[in-house]
Amino acid sequence: MRLWSIHPKYLDSKGLVALWREGLLALAVLQGKTKGYTHHAQLVRFREADRPIDTMTAYLGYVFDESVKRGYHFDAKKIQHAKSGKPLNVTRGQLLYELEHLRKKLKNRNLYEYKQLRHVVVPDAHPLFKEVPGDIEEWERLQS
Repeated sequence: MRLWSIHPKYLDSKGLVALWREGLLALAVLQGKTKGYTHHAQLVRFREADRPIDTMTAYLGYVFDESVKRGYHFDAKKIQHAKSGKPLNVTRGQLLYELEHLRKKLKNRNLYEYKQLRHVVVPDAHPLFKEVPGDIEEWERLQS
């Protein structure tokens, strides 16, 4: 499960669809509707939010908005009660780590999209997040 902190505009089609599906799974976990993934590291910041379910639906709302821009047909009913979530902080180090992580994925599966990220130095954050100074987040499981 990867709940990206970087803006969904950087994701290729496979990445955006995966984010939607994984975000819906994360929402189900937060709602207590599944027994799997309950201790997943990617959920830490959402669990720590004042209103975790509202925060996750707001997160998914932005993913849905990106899907609409691309002409995709995600099911809005799955987040029909999306509320505005209070912005969460994300460190610059986390954004930079995720950019490199995405580049590695795209280099193997979508060279065109990989090349589009060449000139991105510091990626924009997902609209739910506010960038703050700092290193990679403690909850991140580093990939070698």
